[in-house]
Amino acid sequence: MKNLIKLICLTTLLVSTSAWAAGGSGPIFHMNVDTGNQKSLQRGAKTFVNYCLSCHSAAFSRYNRVAADLGISEANMRENMIFTDAKLGDTMTVAMTAEQGKAWFGATPPDLSVKARARGADWLYSFLKTFYLDDSAAGGVNNKMLPGTSMPHVLWELQGFQALKTADEHDDHSDDGHGGATHSPFKLAVAGLQTEEEYDRTIKDLVNFLVYLAEPAQLQRKSVGVGVLFFLFAFGIFAYYLKKEYWKDVH
Repeated sequence: MKNLIKLICLTTLLVSTSAWAAGGSGPIFHMNVDTGNQKSLQRGAKTFVNYCLSCHSAAFSRYNRVAADLGISEANMRENMIFTDAKLGDTMTVAMTAEQGKAWFGATPPDLSVKARARGADWLYSFLKTFYLDDSAAGGVNNKMLPGTSMPHVLWELQGFQALKTADEHDDHSDDGHGGATHSPFKLAVAGLQTEEEYDRTIKDLVNFLVYLAEPAQLQRKSVGVGVLFFLFAFGIFAYYLKKEYWKDVH
């Protein structure tokens, strides 16, 4: 029994260590996922097709399913969100092959269909917040969440470029994403098209969309779930009074 407990503890330690190493040493920011916010999902879809879909596919999703789930008209989807000759019923794939991706970036860009389930919303949100300038990196930028990443900072024109602060530049007025004060490791080096608040909303919308993309059925499941809860509540009241009626003469 003791050996079994030791084995479980050792396995847990190894898994935790591997997960930490894979996740990098960057700060973890928290975001509240809200897949019930249709406008947020629509904005996230727009960001996804404009900035992500050129390299990252979403091969388990179809354009027409996304349009139907997010309340986007097929005409709007066809005119503003499909930039190839793909049809509405096609999956969201890219023309770049795995070999080309590996040759150009050093690694094949992963499919993003289920990335939110594999990594989690907080990891994706933190990853998109923690790109910074690094002269030693091949592409000139690095990432706190995934050091040495081969992915370029594709949202740079929106966020701008961050640089790591020096030791004497840290302050106590930033937020760690959990509502607590911490030392922000970044300072803005080159301004982007969006303010810090606007960029934060952009990547929250994008992560919201990726969470939806990982499980499209959750939208219908949640709406059905609310109806089921109301039904059970109403049926519970009816059952209570029915029980009282049946048992009123029993002493």
